[in-house]
Amino acid sequence: MKTAMKMMFAGAVAALTISGPAAAEDTLRIGTEGAYPPFNQIGPDGELEGFDIDIANALCEEMDRNCEFVTQDWDGIIPGLLADKYDAIIASMSITPERDKAVDFTKRYYSNKLRFAAKKSSDIKPTKKSLEGKTIGAQRATISAQWLEENMGDIVEIKRYDTQENAFLELDSGRIDAVLADMLVAYEWLDSDAGSDYEFKGKAVYSGDKIAIAVKEGNNELRKEFNKAIKAIRKDGTYQEINEKYFPFDIY
Repeated sequence: MKTAMKMMFAGAVAALTISGPAAAEDTLRIGTEGAYPPFNQIGPDGELEGFDIDIANALCEEMDRNCEFVTQDWDGIIPGLLADKYDAIIASMSITPERDKAVDFTKRYYSNKLRFAAKKSSDIKPTKKSLEGKTIGAQRATISAQWLEENMGDIVEIKRYDTQENAFLELDSGRIDAVLADMLVAYEWLDSDAGSDYEFKGKAVYSGDKIAIAVKEGNNELRKEFNKAIKAIRKDGTYQEINEKYFPFDIY
């Protein structure tokens, strides 16, 4: 491994406005949400932590770059990239046709599925018959919310939340009947004390989700640099070490 990188972390989940070019060519400004555990969140010490953050640091180290993180609310994360607030987004972003029109994506750095979660005592199943008339929560501007709109919009009430954590809080408060979320994020919550009374309901409703790094459209040099680094950390075992820190199974 190379020498340790210098890291600058934003100290709040609120959007941080940064303008102008990067301080130096060897500095990469990474946009992330900071409210999506276990992938990116603000830790007890006020600094960013999580799978996305560890992967970003490993990639920057492989690329001989310094990582500078910028927190940005999810709704504004692509506009922030387009406005040059940061050079890339590493924030568990799914590749979708709509986003692909606005940004360029690297190859995936992990894979995901969408699953429903609800109280263990609930008889909810991921079918139209079972969900008809129910209130389902999802994080706003995500593929979970999009899937609900396209597949269940005519039979369920969809509640959208600014963060995934707030969707889980609403479920725990009884204001919604279930949530549809990224399986890996829900796995973390279900494994916690807060989610101990809840479980996945049925099988995944969508299994083709690929998570990648977003760069500005046309920035092929940076995209290729990230792809090369992803391949390298997969090959040398760095990726597996980070994976095992958060999950007992391979999420690639």
